[in-house]
Amino acid sequence: MKIEYLYHKFKTCSTVSTDTRKLQQNCMYFALKGDNFDGNKFVQKAIDGGVKYCVVDDKNALLNTKCILVDDVLSTLQQLATLHRKAINIRIISLTGSNGKTTTKELINAVLNTTYKVKATVGNLNNHIGVPLTLLSFTDDLDFGIVEMGANHQNEIEFLCNIAQPDFGLITNFGKAHLEGFGSIKGVIKAKSELYEYLKQHEKTAFICTDDETQVIQMGDYENRVTFGSQLNNNCVVTYDSAHPYVSLIYNEVKIESQLLGDYNYGNIAVAVAIGKHFDVKTNDIKKAIENYHPTNNRSEIVEKGSTKIILDAYNANPTSMLAALKNLKQLRSEKKFLFLGDMFELGAEAEKEHQGIIDFIERNFEDNIYVIGTNFYKTTTKASTLKFSNFEDLKPILKNLELHHATVLIKGSRGMALERILDYI
Repeated sequence: MKIEYLYHKFKTCSTVSTDTRKLQQNCMYFALKGDNFDGNKFVQKAIDGGVKYCVVDDKNALLNTKCILVDDVLSTLQQLATLHRKAINIRIISLTGSNGKTTTKELINAVLNTTYKVKATVGNLNNHIGVPLTLLSFTDDLDFGIVEMGANHQNEIEFLCNIAQPDFGLITNFGKAHLEGFGSIKGVIKAKSELYEYLKQHEKTAFICTDDETQVIQMGDYENRVTFGSQLNNNCVVTYDSAHPYVSLIYNEVKIESQLLGDYNYGNIAVAVAIGKHFDVKTNDIKKAIENYHPTNNRSEIVEKGSTKIILDAYNANPTSMLAALKNLKQLRSEKKFLFLGDMFELGAEAEKEHQGIIDFIERNFEDNIYVIGTNFYKTTTKASTLKFSNFEDLKPILKNLELHHATVLIKGSRGMALERILDYI
């Protein structure tokens, strides 16, 4: 079967889906397979749900004329996405990085949407399945498509770039994330920089934060770049103002006051400003878009309960983002500060060292009300004032009896720790 034939069928469908629990009428269903599931087994359910076509790679799933047999469903999905990207020929902005990808993507989307028709990755659909699904959701009446790219191994970003074929790209930062797959911070830099390499090879445009020396080094002497940051010789000058507790910055002599916590969000906001400027978005529109953006989904959300202010940052965690959150908490003025920190996942052989490093920083900078949860934190060497719990169930009795008044609470941990459950007890 030629991919062009399938593309013709796709163009008659409402959308695509890989999940029979979330089907839309007249969509194209891709029967993906994984370690614990086989989408081919749900073809009848998909047909009953009103799909127009089912793409399968098991002959036994050819139930009627709606079913289209291919050699490999995943590979076909990826090829279809690339063909669609070429066909609609809209401008694609891709981004990756260790921290802040989703927040940055949403800020860029908000800024550009003031002036253009734009669509971006939904949530964090940023892997070898999510990127194709994102591309297939784009239409030729868009001015821009924004594609978030995630990775935990070498060559993944290169692979995603070949599917999405971005015209513009940026890297939020290089941090200690997914060390289990990357091996070291050098491995992280090499892997994330695959986006830069794609841009260089295809003479596309890179947005570079000159305040980040690593980004400058990785780009070398490549000239097709848009620079931004605090230095006056940048294409876009954006200076940090303050973070008490929300980040504010100065652009074009205008103060922009965000609803994002911590000075570590400065770079995420600055690149959205730089992209807005590059594409001629008016300063007041940039300001309004950023100031109206509210973080959601457990990403640096502020939750207020009575006199207690909770910083809920339980979507993800790695040593770099954990340390940034702790430094931000240290700067905040508050009668009392409480820390609830969960294990950081995917650190491999570095897990013991990195968790101990976080403990050492905490105990140098905070005196009490320290609660760490998870098997990795439980193995660390701590002072008596740091309370350790191997799992959430062991923490629950403490939470039930905890009284918080006029306090600031930081809740941060990897997604698998699901520390947002703490809110039920505060």
